[in-house]
Amino acid sequence: MATISVDPSRIDALLTRVRREVDDGLLPAAQVAVAIDGEIVVDATFGAAEATRFIPYSATKALTVAAIWRLIGDAGLDVSRPVASYLPSFGENGKDGVTIEQVLLHTGGFPMAPLGPSQWRTHADRCAAYADWQLEFPPGERYVYHPVSAHWVLCDIIEEVTGDDYREVIQRLVTDPLGLPRLLGIPLDEQDDIAEVVGVGEAASIDELAAAFGDQVRDQQPIPTEIVLWALTSLNHPKARAQGVPGGGAVVHAADLAMLYQGLLHNPGGLWDPQVLADGTGHVRSMLPDPSGVPASRTLGLVVAGDDGFSALRGFGTVNSPRAFGHNGAGGQLAFADPATGLSGCYVTSGLDQNLVREFRRNTEIADAMLAVAP
Repeated sequence: MATISVDPSRIDALLTRVRREVDDGLLPAAQVAVAIDGEIVVDATFGAAEATRFIPYSATKALTVAAIWRLIGDAGLDVSRPVASYLPSFGENGKDGVTIEQVLLHTGGFPMAPLGPSQWRTHADRCAAYADWQLEFPPGERYVYHPVSAHWVLCDIIEEVTGDDYREVIQRLVTDPLGLPRLLGIPLDEQDDIAEVVGVGEAASIDELAAAFGDQVRDQQPIPTEIVLWALTSLNHPKARAQGVPGGGAVVHAADLAMLYQGLLHNPGGLWDPQVLADGTGHVRSMLPDPSGVPASRTLGLVVAGDDGFSALRGFGTVNSPRAFGHNGAGGQLAFADPATGLSGCYVTSGLDQNLVREFRRNTEIADAMLAVAP
């Protein structure tokens, strides 16, 4: 039972906004959680049972980097070193100079490098695949979001440093100490409560996209929506959920990620080296622009809202402090914390909206409503 005093009208406003698309029949289900000073103050599910778990897509990345941060502080992992110094096969095809820092900043140069179910099962299989990967641009020169590839590499570095399965390491170093359940790699017999992900809505026109995000989007060559949707819904497969894709395949209740971010805010028991944690949650190492021109504002694994007017485009809404940090996910998933208020929040849905303009507006309104809950 929450003991923190919050304004009930602000909670009502948040829940009303979250349930709107579910009530309207656009989204099949949605879930929201807000935590303040180590305590859950909002936890609600619409369109599904309260215990339902969701795939948060790239909000998963916070789990992987939180384990990397533990290894930087506790095991001497050096992010300035080339990936190939830990994973020799990665150095093939001119990738020998790619550093771990560049991988964490999405400047490694291999954003769309392929790794599918036939290759991702074991450490040896993945390392064999890395040898075939090609660079798409010189490492460090550009920021291009690596949806999946970078975090496979990070997890194999975790395995090389610890000698253990990356899923077990993440549980041991991150979720268990925070009192959270297993979030990555869900056994086949424990998947009955996971929401099936579906595509919803129609894609926005190029004119709608340009009106919302600027004319520069006309010059981009996005991946066709049907290919994106196919890739995202592939995580419905029980074997994919059991594998635990480290860049996007966690399975969570919204409260789990809200409490993960409470851990990153408060560092209970000194779980992370304080300097490493401050670096990961607050030190912006890259402001290289993304293909649409928005500066990346990337730390060593996460995103910082910043004070340059692009906070909403980074998934934080408009009323957060510049120090807010987090990582959102495809289809409108939100997860972040704001050190100014001690608040963290997570919103997840099983409906992947194909209209990116509507998704952006919904994200902004829900993020603002979550942030407004803070006393």
